[in-house]
Amino acid sequence: MTLLFGDISEKRLDEVKCEYQGYGYAVETIVVDANSKESIEAFAAKAAELGEVKYYIHTAGHSPNQASPEKIIDLDLIGSKYALDAFGKVITKGGAGLLISSQTGYMFPPLSAEEEYQIMTTPADKLKDLPCLSPERITNSGTAYIVSKKANHLQVQYSAAHEWGERGARINTISPGVIVTPLAYDEFNANGAGYQRMIDAIPMRRVGSPDEIDAAGAFLLSDDASYVTGTDLLVDGGTIAALKNKKFNLGR
Repeated sequence: MTLLFGDISEKRLDEVKCEYQGYGYAVETIVVDANSKESIEAFAAKAAELGEVKYYIHTAGHSPNQASPEKIIDLDLIGSKYALDAFGKVITKGGAGLLISSQTGYMFPPLSAEEEYQIMTTPADKLKDLPCLSPERITNSGTAYIVSKKANHLQVQYSAAHEWGERGARINTISPGVIVTPLAYDEFNANGAGYQRMIDAIPMRRVGSPDEIDAAGAFLLSDDASYVTGTDLLVDGGTIAALKNKKFNLGR
């Protein structure tokens, strides 16, 4: 098996290549701009050149405190759609994909059923033309992030029923809660008190670890999940359950 890593940072790619070669894997890398349709398509083409594309994991994204609303929509929503489309053309029969979304996709995005259908079915290049994704509607980074993560769920449903399904492959999302990662520390630094109140209110009373997300993702990619496609696995320590039960309120 050959592992192909794509990232916008060549330095980071060199570090990852060295790490995984140390584990005994054959590793290839390619610089990828996840905002660019052409760059994502080149990534998929490179994967196909290396042999059958059995698995694909998409992790690119900005958090609310890292970028403007426009940049979040571009990367988290439109860039993810580029990836679903590109790898849906090269994934092998019996293959599986995983898009990393977020628990925020369940946090009541201001979208109607018709707007959800539009996001699900609109080609990536036309998404910015949708009124529901206009700057007048998406006025802050938090809303952009929530809508983008909900869109991830919708777009995976569409891909599972169409391109990926037609190739005999599966595609799902996973929605982590608060997981200790470098991205999470950016959010903690911006609103540590708010995050602590949320953590204190949820059933598990703690943050999650990357290993716990790894285990859930491994299941979705494995043959044990061979009848699971077009769905999202929420791994949030009960955050959304607590929110719906009014154990805490967003923004307080």
